[in-house]
Amino acid sequence: MRRYGLSDSQWERIKDLLPGREGHVGGTAADNRLFVKAVLYRYRAGIPWRDLPARFGDWKNVHRRLRRWCEGGVIERIFQHLAANCDNDYMMIDSTIVQAHQHSAGARKKKGVDQAIGRSRGGLTSKIHAIIDAAGKAVALSLTPGQRADITEAEPLLDEVDPKAFIADKAYDADPLIETLEARQITAVIPSRKNRRDPRKISFRLYKNRNIIERFFARLKQFRGIATRYDKLKSTFFAAVQLVSAIIGIN
Repeated sequence: MRRYGLSDSQWERIKDLLPGREGHVGGTAADNRLFVKAVLYRYRAGIPWRDLPARFGDWKNVHRRLRRWCEGGVIERIFQHLAANCDNDYMMIDSTIVQAHQHSAGARKKKGVDQAIGRSRGGLTSKIHAIIDAAGKAVALSLTPGQRADITEAEPLLDEVDPKAFIADKAYDADPLIETLEARQITAVIPSRKNRRDPRKISFRLYKNRNIIERFFARLKQFRGIATRYDKLKSTFFAAVQLVSAIIGIN
C-alpha cells in the first residue's frame, strides 16, 4: 500500500463489500474509494478529524459516515470476509499495548458500555489482541483495556478460527487453554512456564515463526492513529483497527 493511499488491488478486493456500490439497494455512492482513503489517511497520519485535508471533503461528513459504517457493521463484514480466506496450517496469538491520548477519555457511559480504556501507572491504555495466520494476515481481533491479561482473550478469539497448530508465548501457558486445544486436536506450540511441573515438548522450529505476528503489529502501528488511540468510542477505534488490518493483509 502506498503511504497515504489505497492501491488498485486493495480497492478491487473490498469495493463490492461496501454500501452505495453500483447495483446495491439505495443510492450509488461515487466517492466510496475517496472515503476509504480519507479514513486511512486520518489514521496513518494520526491527525484530528478537523485537520483532514480538504480534498477528502468536509471532515464532519467523513466522520459521520464512518460512524454509520461502524454501527451498521460494514467494516466488520469487510474484515470477516477477507479473514475467511486464511491459511489454517498454523496460527499465532499475541497482543500489543497502545497509549490512549487524554482526548480519548470522557466518552459518555450509556448502559455500562466499556470503551476499552484502562488506567494504570503508565496512564491510559488499550490493548489490541490478534490471531494471525501463517501468511501474516489478521483473522481474529479484539480490543480490551490495557491492564487486561492476554490469556482472557485467547479462547474467545480461538472460537473464530480452526488452525492445525496454535503458537503463543508463555503468557498463554494455562491449563484451560491447553485442554481446549487438545480437545479440538490443535497442536499447542506454547512454551511451558518455569513453574510447570511437567513441561511440554514443543516444536521450536515452528515456534520461531512467532515473529510473523510481531511484524504484523509493527505494520499496524505505522498508522499513528492506531499506535496512539485518539478515539473516544471503542467501536470507532476498533473499526479502524479492523479496517487497517484488512487492508495491510491484502497482497
